[in-house]
Amino acid sequence: MYEDNILKDLWCIHILLICTLRGLIHQLWSSYNNMFFLTRNRWIKQQGVDFKQIDDEWDWDNFIILQAMLASMASLIFPSLNTLPLWNLKGFIASLLLHVTISEPLYYWAHRFFHKPYLFNHYHSLHHSSPVPHPFTAGHATPLEHLVLCTVIGIPITGSILMGYGSTAMIYGHVLVFDFFRCLGHSNAEVVPHEVFNKLPLLRYFIYTPTYHSLHHTEMETNFCLFMPLFDALGSTLNTKSLELHKKITSNSGKNGRVPDFVFLAHVVDIMSAMHTPFALRSFASTPFCMRMFLLPFWPLTFIIMLVMWGWSKTFLFSFYNLRGRLHQTWVVPRFGFQYFLPFATKGINKHIEEAILRADRLGVKVISLAALNKNEALNGGGTLFVNKHPELKVRVVHGNTLTAAVILNEFSKDVKEVFLTGATSKLGRATALYLCRKRVRVLMLTSSTERFQKILKETPVDCQNYLVQVTKYQAAQNCKTWIVGKWITPWEQSWAPSGTHFHQFVVPPILPIRRDCTYGDLAAMRLPPDVEGLGSCEYTMERGVVHACHAGGVVHQLEGWSHHEVGAIDVDRIDLVWEAALKHGLKPVSSVNN
Repeated sequence: MYEDNILKDLWCIHILLICTLRGLIHQLWSSYNNMFFLTRNRWIKQQGVDFKQIDDEWDWDNFIILQAMLASMASLIFPSLNTLPLWNLKGFIASLLLHVTISEPLYYWAHRFFHKPYLFNHYHSLHHSSPVPHPFTAGHATPLEHLVLCTVIGIPITGSILMGYGSTAMIYGHVLVFDFFRCLGHSNAEVVPHEVFNKLPLLRYFIYTPTYHSLHHTEMETNFCLFMPLFDALGSTLNTKSLELHKKITSNSGKNGRVPDFVFLAHVVDIMSAMHTPFALRSFASTPFCMRMFLLPFWPLTFIIMLVMWGWSKTFLFSFYNLRGRLHQTWVVPRFGFQYFLPFATKGINKHIEEAILRADRLGVKVISLAALNKNEALNGGGTLFVNKHPELKVRVVHGNTLTAAVILNEFSKDVKEVFLTGATSKLGRATALYLCRKRVRVLMLTSSTERFQKILKETPVDCQNYLVQVTKYQAAQNCKTWIVGKWITPWEQSWAPSGTHFHQFVVPPILPIRRDCTYGDLAAMRLPPDVEGLGSCEYTMERGVVHACHAGGVVHQLEGWSHHEVGAIDVDRIDLVWEAALKHGLKPVSSVNN
């Protein structure tokens, strides 16, 4: 588009395309690294990438912008670059020779100088501040280091062109292969099998591995090379543990890794939120989910993936973190929210949940907690189906609803005397009503079933029964400013609430906040203790470090070492006990009021 002559000056198109492809290479490597269900047995470092590292590496692509600017300047200064042929085999050979004889040794010695005290403290320490290697770590460096890399990557390209062997394909190929190997070296998952080096021993000096470069980040006085360990061997800086560690990691790739102490068994909510995953966009997954316009073009692809998952996928590892030496993982049932309401799909969903529970039992997992729809009463009785079917289970199955009820009940101010409850005869509704009436709070229970209301009433102490009132219409709550929503309500139904009402809720999905004169609570949640390690993704719409109460309930169950299953009806007598245990272990309630 320079001087309105886009056909003559193609350099701008080429630079834009190269930048796009470079970003794509880094993104694909990032996606692979975050596909824990594929890479979990080949991790080099066992810790996860946390929010701090993600924020520090947020602008990892600055080097692409810098090099695009330099390439633009070169194209303007040397117009002859626009006349390069598409292909020239001699150019590829020349660039390879120049890379091996000039770029590799130049980078090696420059890298060693960057580890001298002054240069390291003022420049290179930024790159080493990332505790877990990741493809985006390759771009996390200071401008001076990026300029050195510009020189290293530019010498073979410039040399080939000056020799008269330059071509467009050579420029594309050299830059993209360079980035590919940079991402490979900063991967936290080993991809090079050690059998290759057993069959071709000399190859170990001509190509590095993720394990090889990770040792440079842990033992910083060794393994300085760009891509070829030969120069470390010549400079006496080759880490002697490189080959042994590489063999150990790749040999264990077929074995099960560390057994988690706790598993949260989640599910996909909908097609849009399915893109809120670390292996899609790491930065997006590190913030609470919300609808973004850039997601819309990917909707058709995600829909196709949903159909594939429906037909062939199994429960998979989604994320993990460490808490006080214990490994906590999130597994995902490959089903979307709407599928749980299809009568013909329930059998398959229960099969996935059952297989996940049995797998956790075989591995030696201590506690597995069921997320929202995975513990649906109509689906499997809140988990009772699996416990009754497999009475010998060692893993404790937990629905986490006791803590969910505790979170909701502890949101109330002490001066509340009356509440309006929808979903009143559900598992959480029943527990909430029974708890509040014991506290002498009048509960207007919205239900058309007198039979179910009477059943709950019989569980109530005689002196508290007058605090439970059955109502059948929303109009009954037009003077009540505290609503507990356990069943989805329409905007028209919300209109019966008086001005100033606060809507507490445990309904999935949350109700629409249409009343500007009212306040709305989020789903029950708790903040994990501050000593949690390796947490780098948000749980759906929750803030960083915040998890759903059913997730937190499983964490408390595991930390306390309780030996019972928590399935079926909620034990109202345990609500305060579970709440106190959560606070004791450092979990904190989250303010759920949004104006």
